[in-house]
Amino acid sequence: MTARARGVLGALAVVLLAAGCTATGAADSTGPSPPAATATPSAPAPAPARTAQGTLLVADFGSDTVTFVDPDRGTLDSVKVGTAPYGLVVGKDGRAWVATAEGVAVVDTETRENVGRIPYTTETGPATTGEYRGGGMGIALAPDGKHVYVGVNVPDRNGVLEVIDTATRKVTDTVPVGRRPFDVDVSRDGGEVYATGHDSFDVTAVRADTLTPRRFEVAPYGTEGGLGSWLKPHYAAVRDDGKLLLPFEGEKLAVLDPRTGKVAVEPMTADTHQHGARLTPDGALLAVGTGPISAGDDDASLTIRTADGKERVVPLDGPHEDVAASRDGRTAYVTGGFTRDGFWDGITVVDLESGDTHRLPAGHRPLGITVL
Repeated sequence: MTARARGVLGALAVVLLAAGCTATGAADSTGPSPPAATATPSAPAPAPARTAQGTLLVADFGSDTVTFVDPDRGTLDSVKVGTAPYGLVVGKDGRAWVATAEGVAVVDTETRENVGRIPYTTETGPATTGEYRGGGMGIALAPDGKHVYVGVNVPDRNGVLEVIDTATRKVTDTVPVGRRPFDVDVSRDGGEVYATGHDSFDVTAVRADTLTPRRFEVAPYGTEGGLGSWLKPHYAAVRDDGKLLLPFEGEKLAVLDPRTGKVAVEPMTADTHQHGARLTPDGALLAVGTGPISAGDDDASLTIRTADGKERVVPLDGPHEDVAASRDGRTAYVTGGFTRDGFWDGITVVDLESGDTHRLPAGHRPLGITVL
């Protein structure tokens, strides 16, 4: 064999030897090696759960959270927002605005995340808890979603309405209102804002464009007793005709016409101390009876008052505070938080046609409530 042939055979042997080696260099007697393994891509992380329409959102006045509640199954999730959240409102964009003792928290209700908190410009003292704590109480959103209006309680003084620009998330204006603004509402056209002053027996109407305030006394029992009186306004509901409905003691419905300042009084039948007020989609007024405060008061109840003034009173078990209605107007959700002692941690679900009720555990002293 020539030297050239021996060189070719040697080179061929090297190639064959390399082809017959495993990944570790050992000879593979069963045939060619399998192709090199490739990395298996990891499965994508599951998308965060989105909040379904019809979920309830409550402000946990006895804690620092808001709680998301499935109306059939109960608590889904809670999000920290700040000390003693009171009222809340949700816009069409899914953002919730929550009045706490520390500021207005902003919550993305789809992802259930706190996305910021707007401090008050009014000095309210240290953030505390309880019925008389300083900070935000009633809260409302303009129909166009551009402004949030929050009633700020200033202990031992008149309250303030703070105006928040929802785009910049900053307080742009303040307007003096009555003492302890339990509730804030907006007219259907967005032209006026109404702050219900619990301890001053009044409603302050504020022009949205000029921020000019006008005060209307709403005291169907008079103002005798002052701060010590139980017979004060609490919550209001704005009717289609622009008038405000304010229930008192399950005995009197004050109907305030903000165009004239006149208050008409219509009889009610529940005979119990009343707080929360809300209109259903068909115009019925829901009024929450908290339970006995003075001698002669009946137990807690929900009054269902139709537009023609006819009432049904549904008994409730234990104190309650605020109410929301389902989108179809068939169900009411009444919170057990109550601003005074005697609260409980849950919601009473009321079938508005049959009057049937059942309790749903939810949150910690739930106060304000809305349906997403």
